[in-house]
Amino acid sequence: MNHLWLLASLPAFFDLALGACECGYAISNKNEKVVFTDLLESDFVHLDITDRSGEYGKYGWAAQVFNISMHNARGPYGEAFTLQNVASNNIADIKVFNEPGEKGDEAGAHLVVGSEIVDGMVTTSEIATTDLHFFHGTFRAAIKVTGVAGTCSAFFWVRILSQTTCGMYFNDTQEIDIEFLSAQFNKDNGTFPVNLVLQSSESSEAGFDASNTKDFKRVNLPFDPTEDFHEYRFDYLEREVIFCVDGKELARMTGSSVPTEPGHLLLSHWSNGNPGWSRGPPRTDATTIVSYVKAYFNSSMDSRRADFVSRCTDPTAEGAFCDVPDNDPTYFFTYQQNMTNNQTTYLDDENAAGYVGPWWSFMLGATLASSAWSVGL
Repeated sequence: MNHLWLLASLPAFFDLALGACECGYAISNKNEKVVFTDLLESDFVHLDITDRSGEYGKYGWAAQVFNISMHNARGPYGEAFTLQNVASNNIADIKVFNEPGEKGDEAGAHLVVGSEIVDGMVTTSEIATTDLHFFHGTFRAAIKVTGVAGTCSAFFWVRILSQTTCGMYFNDTQEIDIEFLSAQFNKDNGTFPVNLVLQSSESSEAGFDASNTKDFKRVNLPFDPTEDFHEYRFDYLEREVIFCVDGKELARMTGSSVPTEPGHLLLSHWSNGNPGWSRGPPRTDATTIVSYVKAYFNSSMDSRRADFVSRCTDPTAEGAFCDVPDNDPTYFFTYQQNMTNNQTTYLDDENAAGYVGPWWSFMLGATLASSAWSVGL
């Protein structure tokens, strides 16, 4: 089954103001339109994903709680991922994006790495989507990276291999990574690298050190990523993965390391003292902030593909497709009228009023039941 739609030429009905987007959301690649059928837009400036009173994964994301031993972490310290190291700092007014959050500092999801060692482990943080059916798509996150040396901040996609009552098991040889190593930043000479990785069988054989494989690129950014938010993006297509920042291409990777299955998205901030990667631990608590994630993708679920067929009745109609804007921190299809019909969107009760289109919250159990066939259960 072909999961990508390449449209060489589309008429001028890509109108964001008028379109209902019922046939999908489009990006450009080599002068062709690539269309994706589903979306997940997560406005962390306004959504509290750590609401302890709400149900698990209320807004499509959940903080992760688990430990990695020193041996498995491949460093002198283990890693303890905790709820306490994930914090939401929100702005109450849905129309305001550029003011400090209610707790001070920049608004968004705060991912913290602690400076104190607890039982031989560094306290770390991670959030993950509760849905597991993200196949080909364009995936973007606005991130302000910590300036404290000794951590790894990561935005990545990974295939879920299996799920049991003890947890989920990942296929680390099908993984797309954007990683920032704060110890590599040098303000004196303007060196601010970002590490772009496809974890593959080759990197697995090298002990998951992908730095000497063809699927690893270290690119120096033309700005200081610790000073402001920037949009980091990867387009996971059928035969290639394209990495971008603020809408500009950084790298393309092709070949057998391009994933071939659905998976889910994660944002992680960690350290284990490994001198070859994260270094650290940090001397003071370190915080990386994420203001949004925008994902436009093709779902691996039969039910979502059936929804698309019933929804997209006339692909030639005006507004049937909508262009995805690059690097726009305040634009969400979710907040527009009639542009997310039959999509899963996440708005709290107060801000849902006035926006046309259904909104649901799916808990992880229901999602797993619906998508089990696609992840090998």
